[in-house]
Amino acid sequence: MAFQIINSIISWFLKKRKHQIELFLKYPIDVQNELLLKLLNTAKNTEFGLKNGFSSIKKYEDFTNNVPIQKYETFEPLIERCRKGEQNLFWPTDIKWFAKSSGTTNAKSKFIPVSDESLEYCHMKAGKDMLCLYINNNEETQLFTGKGLKLGGSSEIYKDNNSYFGDLSAIITENLPFWADFSSAPSQETALLAEWETKMEAIIDETIDEDITSLVGVPSWMLVLLNRVLERTGKDNILEVWPNLEVYFHGGVNFNPYREQYKKLIPKKGFKYYETYNASEGFFAIQDRNDSKELLLMLDYGIFYEFIPMSDYKGESSKTITLSDVKKGIDYALITTTNGGLWRYLIGDTIRFTSLEPYRIKITGRTKHYINVFGEELNIENVEDALKLSSEKTNAAIMDYTVGPIFMKDKKSGGHEWIIEFSKKPDNMDYFTEILDNALKSINSDYEAKRYNSLTLAMPKIHVAKDGLFYSWLKKKGKLGGQHKIPRLSNKREFVEELLEL
Repeated sequence: MAFQIINSIISWFLKKRKHQIELFLKYPIDVQNELLLKLLNTAKNTEFGLKNGFSSIKKYEDFTNNVPIQKYETFEPLIERCRKGEQNLFWPTDIKWFAKSSGTTNAKSKFIPVSDESLEYCHMKAGKDMLCLYINNNEETQLFTGKGLKLGGSSEIYKDNNSYFGDLSAIITENLPFWADFSSAPSQETALLAEWETKMEAIIDETIDEDITSLVGVPSWMLVLLNRVLERTGKDNILEVWPNLEVYFHGGVNFNPYREQYKKLIPKKGFKYYETYNASEGFFAIQDRNDSKELLLMLDYGIFYEFIPMSDYKGESSKTITLSDVKKGIDYALITTTNGGLWRYLIGDTIRFTSLEPYRIKITGRTKHYINVFGEELNIENVEDALKLSSEKTNAAIMDYTVGPIFMKDKKSGGHEWIIEFSKKPDNMDYFTEILDNALKSINSDYEAKRYNSLTLAMPKIHVAKDGLFYSWLKKKGKLGGQHKIPRLSNKREFVEELLEL
């Protein structure tokens, strides 16, 4: 009875936020324009604000004329100075937290500033909104009669020059209020364990006898955890361990390659999947409807959005547009100005609008994650769609994959070399390869043209990876868990070669 009362009180409290969401749904452009001027006014006396004439900026055109588009490399000198203790460089309040982000497995790490404002009014606020939207769509939810299992990343916090850096999930965990432990699992102490495999076992120890009602985490790593839970318990599916499980909040990687595996692990009619779009730079969008594959762009988190049509993409010299000029069905590179002190920051993601009233999006990939060695312009969405079709037609299931180029040599055609780790292998790999190739041809006309008579591109070359190959590769690099992701597409052979060696 007590749990039911708690569930009702928390649900009532979270549902109240819906009225504020409805405000930016009704006046999206006004909310964004006011936000830009507020951000500029807040930071006008910082070093970056004085250098770029924030005080003189009255409208968006002034903003684009005064402030250049930033990549991490161009903004890094200011970030490094801030990490060494200098303040008021690009944001007026003191910044002591930095989210260490490598995105995919690049050797060089990024340190994204996390201000108190971005922590409270973006990341923390978004966590509440995720629950608010879910509860409003599911009036009968019993979410808070049990606990939410949150699987964060590499959660060690490092102190350096009186500033702190670590995985974003660690920073959020470190700053959660004391009462958060009552509604979530594992404990903060366990969540902050540094060694990934030790943490996995500790999480299972803590949660196996709990009433878990929700899951939160990156699909690839959550899958590892859930399979280990089944190994430990000897159960056939996760509902035999946690019968009241009702929703999985996921983000970080494309869910499509994992969807069928989750359905087998959690065979519950009406089980809910809710996607989020968050990064070290900010929390951008949340699925706002049951059974939807679209995400609502959140417009009041202290983030001003700009967009570059990918057809006109020229990196930092690109021309940008605002929310008022976007169209459906076009891929855009995303640029953000944030209350964490990032100004016109090119985060490297591409999105596509699926609705303009309200503004809903799909994540379509990365500006750098494509293969275009031979003019084939193959992007992540093409590949994911083709793999889904190939898996369905051959009754296969894919765990992980990466693709790199085979460069032309002498008179030989070039090609694409795939390494795929299956959780269920196709009966006939030649047939799988043929289906994949034909699917890519039907999806991408540039790929089809380059495959004509195999003159430029030969048939895809696919290696079936041994079980656990990608896990072993990430472990060798010290990149297990959390936000570390497998690089899917590359114009270089670096990742393919390293995996082939293993």
